[in-house]
Amino acid sequence: MPVQISDYSWQQTPAAVFLSLPLRGVSVRDADVFCTENYLKVNFPPFLFEVFLYAPIDDASSKAKIGNDAVTFTLYKKEATMWETLSMPGVDKETKKKIREKSILQAQQTAQEAVEAKATARREDQKYALTVMMKIEEDERKKIEDMKENERRKATKELEMWKECQKKDKEQKAIPREEKLCQQGKQTKEERKKLKCKTVTRNSSFTHHATKGKNSEDIFVEALQEATVPAPRSVGSIKISFTPRVFPTALRESRVAEEEEWLHKQAEARRAMNTDIPEFCDLKEEEKNPDWLKEKGNKLFATENYLAAINAYNLAIRLNNKIPLLYLNRAACHLKLKNLHKAIEDSSKALELLTPPVTDNANARMKAHVRRGTAFCRLELYVEGLQDYEAALKIEPANEIVQRDAEKIRNIIQGTEVNSY
Repeated sequence: MPVQISDYSWQQTPAAVFLSLPLRGVSVRDADVFCTENYLKVNFPPFLFEVFLYAPIDDASSKAKIGNDAVTFTLYKKEATMWETLSMPGVDKETKKKIREKSILQAQQTAQEAVEAKATARREDQKYALTVMMKIEEDERKKIEDMKENERRKATKELEMWKECQKKDKEQKAIPREEKLCQQGKQTKEERKKLKCKTVTRNSSFTHHATKGKNSEDIFVEALQEATVPAPRSVGSIKISFTPRVFPTALRESRVAEEEEWLHKQAEARRAMNTDIPEFCDLKEEEKNPDWLKEKGNKLFATENYLAAINAYNLAIRLNNKIPLLYLNRAACHLKLKNLHKAIEDSSKALELLTPPVTDNANARMKAHVRRGTAFCRLELYVEGLQDYEAALKIEPANEIVQRDAEKIRNIIQGTEVNSY
């Protein structure tokens, strides 16, 4: 039971109380001070000092100084009056108990308010930092847009200048062509005059020459028309590209409905993000990406740090529990750590999400069956393990490793081979 201390000294002014309490040779580190507006306690084992103050004080601005084997308090009064005594007179045990409990509750409430105020300030700081970052990014985006607009205007101006140059070149080339056509027209007129001069007196000859002149006139007209026809366009080729199918399946073997359902499920899984968990607020943006966490887990698995890889997959699954590869990779980690039941659970969950069965998820389904079958065999459940290996062979019949393992399990079941799992 602690020893109550009564040898203390105190003084007062209308605004403050000055209290000095000797520590009696106790180390300063062992002194524990608790103060509220109506209660003051100093615990320095095996001694205890407590006082139920005469009137309320401002515990937020009051001070305590420990040194020279004494504790000195400066307690500021809420009302500027002189106290008759330091402690409240005529206080029974029940009242003291209530004052203690009230003081403790008040201290806890004050501490809780301080924590909440600190959290609020932290959120405000984060909000301000986010606002500043968004403003910086907006300014950068605007700057880039302005640069693009200037480049577009520059390219447009250069294109207009090129078109103007092309137009001038065509006009310059058109002038010699018109002169050439004029010369051809003059030649045609001269030829007509020559044909008219070659007429003869005989009617038959006249008819013959007239017909010939008419034909010659038609020939020259056709030549003139041919000269005015523009040259044919140059030969070129146009490349046409088609959007490839996601699943290269022959039409007679097509499973379009299952393929579309699988693609729809994958798209829904990518959108099903759960970032509202409170403990995720301190994570970086990249750490809230399940794909980034999956790659992180894969790198840790490659370095044989299986526990860290499991932690990465766990966080990714909490963010998005619809991605089957997360469960499949975590099952591989559990197999390495011999957590066989957990490996079976994760493999089963991966198979549940890898539906409907299509070509795109065939490899993942094969791995899930093999890992679950391996876990079953290590638990000496060989029949169940063989069923999973046979299911894997149905998906990939040419896999020689799975074939050898399946044959080995059959021999163990038949008793012709010793268990090596």
